[in-house]
Amino acid sequence: MSNPEKENTKTDDKLNFVQNIISNDQQSNKYDGRILTRFPPEPNGFLHIGHAKSICLNFGIVEKFPGALCNLRFDDTNPAKEEEKYVESIKEDIKWLGFDWKDRLFFSSDYFDKLYEYAVKLVKKGKAFVCDLSTEQMRAHRGTITTPGKESPFRNRTAEENLGLLEQMKKGEFKDGEKTLRAKIDMASPNLNMRDPVMYRIIHTHHQRTGDRWNIYPTYDFAHGQSDSIERITHSICTLEFENHRPLYDWFLDELDVYHPQQIEFARLNINYTVMSKRKLMQLVTEMHVSGWDDPRMPTISGLRRRGYTPESIRNFCERIGVGKVNSTNDVALLEHFVREDLNRTAMRVMSVLNPLKIVIVNYPEDQEEELDAVNNPEDETKGTRKVPFSKIIYIEKDDFMEDPPKKFFRLAPGREVRLRYAYYIKCTDVIKDENSGEITELHCTYDPATKGGDSPDGRKVKATLHWVSVKHAVMAEVRLYTHLFNREDPENAEDGKNFTSCLNLDSLKTLRNCAVEPSLATAQPEDRFQFERLGYFCVDKDSTKENLIFNRTVTLKDTWAKVQKKK
Repeated sequence: MSNPEKENTKTDDKLNFVQNIISNDQQSNKYDGRILTRFPPEPNGFLHIGHAKSICLNFGIVEKFPGALCNLRFDDTNPAKEEEKYVESIKEDIKWLGFDWKDRLFFSSDYFDKLYEYAVKLVKKGKAFVCDLSTEQMRAHRGTITTPGKESPFRNRTAEENLGLLEQMKKGEFKDGEKTLRAKIDMASPNLNMRDPVMYRIIHTHHQRTGDRWNIYPTYDFAHGQSDSIERITHSICTLEFENHRPLYDWFLDELDVYHPQQIEFARLNINYTVMSKRKLMQLVTEMHVSGWDDPRMPTISGLRRRGYTPESIRNFCERIGVGKVNSTNDVALLEHFVREDLNRTAMRVMSVLNPLKIVIVNYPEDQEEELDAVNNPEDETKGTRKVPFSKIIYIEKDDFMEDPPKKFFRLAPGREVRLRYAYYIKCTDVIKDENSGEITELHCTYDPATKGGDSPDGRKVKATLHWVSVKHAVMAEVRLYTHLFNREDPENAEDGKNFTSCLNLDSLKTLRNCAVEPSLATAQPEDRFQFERLGYFCVDKDSTKENLIFNRTVTLKDTWAKVQKKK
């Protein structure tokens, strides 16, 4: 099995070219030795695992370089799609991951006045104009990669006329979409982003922070670089899709003759069996394919958190995959490997039976009860032990018994002896069935009192150890078994004529009720994480109560990624 932590130590510099650039800039005293990055989310949805990579990269620079700072700046330039709940969820996600922006919280809307001044400056220079073309007409005028665009008939308005129209736009004298402010660059540019892009559009919508003061709002391309400049960002780190936007980023800053940060692009994080488009995630929520943004099947940070992922596992995953310049898709098995690795180290072991089958130990005294010592975490001796009650009637998993077992089935069967974890050897002597259905309802077994603790004084061996829960002491719970939300590695690549929702896995959630868990779990709180022995890692759901315990399966115990690495 590979050791990801050792690999990280060896290849850290190679895996993060951005940190190499910053290190070189610091050594050359570029920006007077300052390092200031920013994480600029749009408050129009919940963050997903892809954003976690950017968060870890930007805030990780603060941890890597003494004196470095990182701003949290909300790009709140489209009030039609933004809500305060998204602002709060993003702040919560960043803090949960273990990062802190301290007093460096900003909003693009903080700079609306300054951005408008910049727009006026460009108009006066003849570098921007008010255009009356509709969105559809602009698209038709834009051209293609191989053919130049067509100039707007309004492109040559005078600066005075453009200033007057822009002021009218600002005052709300035109309808949504009736006019835009566009940069005047080059309609024949091979880069489509340079073909007179829109800088301002009319949106008559209440803004969560500025109210109804503004009727026009800057586009991301216009607000982005200028906000970086205002904050005096040194390294503006973006995902690779913004590489073609960099000439526009530079053009605005150069034409305005203002402080000029450096934009650096890195490959975004993609994972198989899911989608990362915020628009598609919104569709899953609005069409009720999932229960919400924090549904444990979603790749959102809040969804992963609810499922039982730890901040450490996500940060380790982001570090392991590195920061490169080529887009690729990561195997979700690698993400699961890191959460298993973390939970194996930290999670308390408990016994839970998801599909109970009753066993009566016929020779165990009727009124006797025992408290057996159970190890809390074999990876951490400091976690100690706990007491687990044992009595005459217990539950085991239905799958741990077969009446007519095949050759390689070593668990319980008629006449066969097995070990009960921390308890005794038991042997099945009788099988009780429902008279009508023939379904097995109960097993009768005998136990060997001399095997207490799980070993036999005479040295006889058994081939299986089963987990169990005492019926008398069991706490009943609901358990939700989650797997991939999609049944196709690349849901975006759906069959002809179908969209990504056609790839939804209808078996991605299986809910089990009347599961039996050991009594130590009666007081478990939301987000408490456990290893259910032999079954997997589980987390207490946020909707769980003392009267109705709910556990979400984080991952199974089987580590696909470790096996793949071992074969390699």
